[in-house]
Amino acid sequence: MIKKNKIENSDVAEVFSDYPKPMHKKLMFLRKLVLETASETDGVTQLEETLKWGEPSYVAKGGSAIRMDWKKTKPDQYALYFHCQTKLVATFKGLYKDKFKFEGNRAIVFDANEEIPTDELKHCIVLALTYDQIKHLPLLGA
Repeated sequence: MIKKNKIENSDVAEVFSDYPKPMHKKLMFLRKLVLETASETDGVTQLEETLKWGEPSYVAKGGSAIRMDWKKTKPDQYALYFHCQTKLVATFKGLYKDKFKFEGNRAIVFDANEEIPTDELKHCIVLALTYDQIKHLPLLGA
């Protein structure tokens, strides 16, 4: 598994270092949550940290990629992105429509001053990390 504190991929580290300081802290929290959840999830034995579309991305064998980013066009928001052709975000909306804000079928969006419902977000991360095994189940087995 990836070390929680040190980013070994220099390209990923550079992207994180370019975020504004307040967003850097929030995105590092999301990173920590993804890594922690992966280490606690049965069947996830390896997680790759890389860049996809210039954004930090996390991929487990048998799972669907999770990306995260902050965009200058929406300076008070940051997001976790999921593959738009999966049932992930539709499932998250069904389970947690009162807990999260969504962007179409591809992202959970957070406001800078918002407290993240950690348990619910970790559940979403588990569903993404194990997607290939659960994609045939109603509500992804949730």
